[in-house]
Parts: sequence; C-alpha cells; structure tokens
Amino acid sequence: MARLNEHYAKLVAGYLFPEISRRVAVYAEANPAADIIRLGIGDVVLPLAGTVADAIKSAADEMTTADGFHGYGPEQGYEFLREAIASGDFASRGLDVVAEEIYVSDGSKCDSGNIQEIFSVEAIVAVPDPVYPVYVDTNVMAGRTGPAASDGRYEGIVYLPATEDNGFVSEPPDRAVDIVYLCFPNNPTGSVATHEQLRRWVDYARSNGSVILFDAAYEAYIRDPALPRSIFEIDGAREVAIEFRSFSKSAGFTGLRCGYVVVPRQLEAETPGGKVPVAGLWNRRHTTKFNGASYPVQRGAEAVYGERGRRELGERIDYYM
Repeated sequence: MARLNEHYAKLVAGYLFPEISRRVAVYAEANPAADIIRLGIGDVVLPLAGTVADAIKSAADEMTTADGFHGYGPEQGYEFLREAIASGDFASRGLDVVAEEIYVSDGSKCDSGNIQEIFSVEAIVAVPDPVYPVYVDTNVMAGRTGPAASDGRYEGIVYLPATEDNGFVSEPPDRAVDIVYLCFPNNPTGSVATHEQLRRWVDYARSNGSVILFDAAYEAYIRDPALPRSIFEIDGAREVAIEFRSFSKSAGFTGLRCGYVVVPRQLEAETPGGKVPVAGLWNRRHTTKFNGASYPVQRGAEAVYGERGRRELGERIDYYM
C-alpha cells in the first residue's frame, strides 16, 4: 500500500486562512446585520487599475492572432517584465539587481513556500513570531521539525519573538541557524525594520553562514523614505539573502497571480563538495516544476511600471493606507 508523507500528520490544524474564512462565514450567517472588517487573508477589494486591465486585454487579443500567439513562455519570466522589474523596483533606487537574477512566478506565496526545497532537510530554520504561516507549515511538511507542542510551536524551529517591547522587529538569535525568514512590512503586525536593524541581520547571516529569506510583499506601503524597502539596500546582503515580491498587494493581482523572487549571483550555499551558487539550484527547481506565469498576466504586470500605472496604483495604495 502507498505510504503518505508522515510529516503532514504533524500539522496541528488546517491552513490558517481557510479556517479564518470558515469561522467568519459561520459568524456572518448567525449575525446577518454585522458589518465585518476582514483581517484574515490579505485580499484586495478595489478593481484592477485600468492600465493593467488594458494591457491584459491587448495581450489576450494578441494571442488570437497567428503572429501574436504565445504558448509556453520562458519559465523565468518574459524578458520584458524582468527588465521592467529590474529597472522600476531596483535600479530606480540605486540597487544592482539585474534581470537575470529575477524569476517571475504565479505569486510570492508559492515562492516563499517552495524555496525551502533547495535546502537540506537538516537545515535549522528561524522565523519571527508572529509571522506568515506558510514559512512554518512548508518546513513542517518537508520534515525539518518535530511535533507541535501544546502551545502550537514546533520542535526544531527557532522562534524569534516580535513583541511590543522590541517594536515587533525580531532580533538575531544567540545561536547559529541555517535559514532565517524575515517579513517587512511584517505580516501581521505591519512593523518595518530600519537600516540598522537589517544591518544586524545581514552581519549575523554573514558571520554564521545563514541565508535570509526576505519577504517584501508589502513594500509598496512603506511611506517613510528613511526606511529600507529591500534587503539589498544593505551592503553585503547580496551574499546572504533572497528577496520575494508580489504584485498582489501593490497592484491588486490576488485574482491574477504574479510575483517574483530575486536570487543574487553572489549567494552561495554549502554542499558536501563545497559551495555552489544558489541561483542555479533555484533555476533548476523553477524550470522543472513551473511552466511560467501567463503571457497576458505578465503584460499586465509590466504595465504597472508605466507612468499611468504608477499613478493608478498609488491611488489604490492611498486608499488602503
């Protein structure tokens, strides 16, 4: 008889957001007059920006022609979008991220959950507490933890308190870990790390041979120009960090699905034969298990970086703020 992955049995409950939705539905049915503000999954409520919709429509029309049809595209993403990302999100802020380091996907949730596959099952993982549940659950599924204790925390994971006392920004632990998940602005607290706080994390990672997995899905909501919007604003971060970004929160792509991950060329990890570039491993995983985000959706994402797109997205972010 086929055997199941026994690590799934360690999961103490269903995935958080469907469970929240279930409870909200039960409450709403019992209280039909209630005005409910939903603070579960970070979905959007405003419709797509006209620029994005126009670009998607145009691309769909293009797909109906013999010359304009696109089948399987490059798994890493079309060059037009990767170049727009490199220029609009990084070069515009003086950061040295090139298109070849960018991997377009169907959302940063997938990337932040899948990235753990390229690391050893023996890797020690650290996560802020509280934080996005995907980081923990995917490592449980992979077998990097023991069972959950009575408080819901899993044996083998290093939890990093994010409390009022530390401004909801976790500090590096007093022990070496292999993988660190950081999320700024943090989901769910909204806290943002300063340059100095991220500097301590980069120094820690360089000293201990750790890799930082930096989730910047909400970076568009950082209004203070003194605060970093990318881990790569910190010197040395390209040697120790991977960054995840999403069009869901900034451009309302929750129903379209598009995001990307940046894996710098300088980042290396240990193997029995010595250090190897992490980008090659991620590229191998990405091209093996993913056939690319759709052409119309990538054209829609490209439109975000135009003058009209930035203006329309800025208006939407103002509304959510």
